[in-house]
Amino acid sequence: MASRRVGLWLVGAFGGVGTTITVGLAAMAKGLVDQTGLTTDLPAFRDLPLPAPGDFVVGGHEIRETTFAASAEEFRGASGVFDADWLSACRDDLAAASARVRPAPRYGLSPTVAKLGDWDADAAPGTARQAIDRIEADLAAFVEAEKVDHLIVLNVSSTEPPFRTAAAHESPDALEAVLDRPGDAVLPSSSLYALAAFRGGHTYLNFTPSLGGSFPAAWALAEKTGALFAGKDGKTGETLMKTVLAPMFAARNFKVMSWVGHNIFGNRDGVVLDDPSNKSSKVETKDKVITEILGYKPASVVSIEYVPDMGDWKTAWDHIHFKGFLGTKMALQFTWQGCDSLLAAPLGVDLARLADLEKRRGGKGLMRHLSCFFKGPEGDPENDFFKQFARLEAYVAAVKAEPR
Repeated sequence: MASRRVGLWLVGAFGGVGTTITVGLAAMAKGLVDQTGLTTDLPAFRDLPLPAPGDFVVGGHEIRETTFAASAEEFRGASGVFDADWLSACRDDLAAASARVRPAPRYGLSPTVAKLGDWDADAAPGTARQAIDRIEADLAAFVEAEKVDHLIVLNVSSTEPPFRTAAAHESPDALEAVLDRPGDAVLPSSSLYALAAFRGGHTYLNFTPSLGGSFPAAWALAEKTGALFAGKDGKTGETLMKTVLAPMFAARNFKVMSWVGHNIFGNRDGVVLDDPSNKSSKVETKDKVITEILGYKPASVVSIEYVPDMGDWKTAWDHIHFKGFLGTKMALQFTWQGCDSLLAAPLGVDLARLADLEKRRGGKGLMRHLSCFFKGPEGDPENDFFKQFARLEAYVAAVKAEPR
């Protein structure tokens, strides 16, 4: 019996997360590394019919003309990640995946992100419809050429500035009426991929805080075509710690007076987030989780600073000032140091595996059971990590109880 082929289409393919996902899948498929870091490798998940690393076929869109091998070597040199022997052993797999990456339409890119791009398609789309049509054609060609059973579009591109939606984004008919409008972008880049995926009934996962498919017209299209989706903004480091620690303060009835978090890191994501407009999207999702968990808003500061020499390594220092019994003021501090792309990539793989499971079950629409993977989970105000993870565990138990 032929194995199931799951297409993983990476938006921002040659970036740190996309490259790490591609290297990781190839290395795991060859048995070079174990699956440490994958939630879906925990005992509770191992009996599920999840795709194996070798079942994925990787493609994507990118604005930079390079390869997975070159990107991996860049990360190895700057950040000390990836074993040289793995890259050598996976050379052919990385080359094959690189050949399946297409130049991304430049429509809807923020100025800071656009500056990073050096790979232009033959003709720049002048309207949102032209850009969506091009993306949709690339997706369809990939599915046909690779005989893909299930296509998952995973957005791991650079963070966009906040995008203010309007009446045109409230319904599919209203949106259709403006897609041919020239001039200013009627949609950000991330939303083009969501709409192209939803048109084809494909799965869309938004690992970024960008708008993506988070507006009514997109949700309605997904409902019409039966597309699966989830997002947004992967919960990987400092914010993961916030959603683990904040429930403790709430459960012990400590009053958090202030929560200050400073983040420093390098890499291209740092370049993009050095722009205040792009940074504001990330700060919003990192900051609001505490208020949502505690039920009130303490004084808070979230800073994200670009330090080029740190490469893909990130350091976060948090100071939590809280009031305990008899009004006694106390403090908790923690330092989180991690490799940004190596924290994010396994979550991308987990999301893809679990999305494919839901696709096989005949699922449609929003996958709320995946909320534990996101800072700003779609359609879900709950940000307590333990409650979120309990929901995922309940979903797994329900799947296992189904007749096969």
